[in-house]
Amino acid sequence: MRILPALGALFLSAVAASAAPQLQPQEVTPGVYALVGPTTQRDPENLGNNATFGLIVTTAGAVLIDAGATRRGAEQLDAAIRALTDQPVRYVINTGGQDHRWLGNAYWQDQGAVVIASADAVADQRARGSMQMTALSQLVGDGLAGTVPAYADVTFADAYELTLGGTVIEIAHPGPAHTPGDSFVWLPDTRTVFTGDIVYVGRILGVMDHSSSAGWVDSFQAMAALNPEHLVPGHGPVTDLATATRDTLDYLINLRARIAEHIAAGGDIIGAVEVDQSAFADLDNFDTLARRNAQEVFSQMEWE
Repeated sequence: MRILPALGALFLSAVAASAAPQLQPQEVTPGVYALVGPTTQRDPENLGNNATFGLIVTTAGAVLIDAGATRRGAEQLDAAIRALTDQPVRYVINTGGQDHRWLGNAYWQDQGAVVIASADAVADQRARGSMQMTALSQLVGDGLAGTVPAYADVTFADAYELTLGGTVIEIAHPGPAHTPGDSFVWLPDTRTVFTGDIVYVGRILGVMDHSSSAGWVDSFQAMAALNPEHLVPGHGPVTDLATATRDTLDYLINLRARIAEHIAAGGDIIGAVEVDQSAFADLDNFDTLARRNAQEVFSQMEWE
């Protein structure tokens, strides 16, 4: 009979673990939060929200940084927000064209929110949305149910400024990075930046065929020129500029330098995977992405 209480405790612990929230809130400054998703692959539990999102709460409503990867992922975000504030989400900012930045837009528009994105981000979303939906159908399964691609209500070329409840919010699209339309969001009053996919922390970034390794360096430097006191990356926990520089900018500069040397020595794309990236082997997903990154950067630099 004594075994039964122990078994019951184990069962309750297992249930609690399975019910653990996928999005972990971190308060950055009063009323400003990061919602930190896992660094693992998209799956039915995280609903594609394997990224870091942002929330700005004002007296006139809230602003969400990035919409979630699916409709159910947007609902997951909404539940996390409701635990932090009763203020309705008035605006959603898409910081780029990756699925978790925008495919939840329709959910928020149905709640009355206005979605804002760079014109380049919307063009990228339109170009890759069908492929993203297909990939998500394999990765999150039934978690994709109800997801319908929807695009920004307000677009801008290079910069956009929004004021809500006395909080000034500046959005800048300095150029391409992980995706063609990547933007960062700047709160000048608290010197806080939400970087979207311009910054990865604690895990290796991914250079894809839609990325620009050269543009990424420039976009990072445009963000860094603001000298933020608080930095919310697109992937990983709240951090500082020094850590962001090490995990993102230094990685890109090192990889581009090693690939430049490889090309100058007559190397080909097959041999590009052997360039030395070992200084960054401590980053999550290094073994999965480093060699692929090298070949993609070779493809880009071969024609620079």
